[in-house]
Amino acid sequence: MNLTSVEASLDEIESTLQLTLERRERILKESRDVILSCSRAIVLLHSGSKRKEARAEISRARDLLESLRKDGVGGLSRYLVSPEAEFVEASTVESIVLGRPIADARALGVSNEAYLLGLLDTVGELKRLLLVSITDGKPRRTREYFATIEALYARLAPFAVFDNVLNGVRRKIDVARMITEDARRIIAEETRRDALLSSIEGLQREMRKRGAGPT
Repeated sequence: MNLTSVEASLDEIESTLQLTLERRERILKESRDVILSCSRAIVLLHSGSKRKEARAEISRARDLLESLRKDGVGGLSRYLVSPEAEFVEASTVESIVLGRPIADARALGVSNEAYLLGLLDTVGELKRLLLVSITDGKPRRTREYFATIEALYARLAPFAVFDNVLNGVRRKIDVARMITEDARRIIAEETRRDALLSSIEGLQREMRKRGAGPT
């Protein structure tokens, strides 16, 4: 039996699979670098005083992703979802901290799946920003962060119906819902606390006035 044609086809298939394997390994390795840069950027943004350094980390992540997309074609594109989602999260947090409009998926150059997952992860970071603004005594910023949390969750929650085609989106939406509810509780407690403090201060002022009057 002549297997010459079979051998030729198998050699070609082996070469193609080897190339795919090498691309996959490169994507996985450099994806970790993307995720690390995005994580650093978010930490720097939370610090409030290192925005320039955060921008450098986000720019580095963007450059790495652009390079990875050359290999992440066809079936390998699924390996780009995680690093792209991290990039969306870091970029969105930066926009919110700087008071800029949140970029769309096209501007960020990411897939639809990565964009959705990244925005959902941003809800958790917004809660952290909200807590810091409360600690720093910045009520206006606190209200802005909470309004963004509610707006993002309200817009993203309906995508739960696509869980069968967007793996993991329902779980992230459930987490975002819990974060939103917790943020709402925190805001309610802060409002009650501020009202109580205001009442106490008013009472103290009234008592001082009475104490300063004629006896």
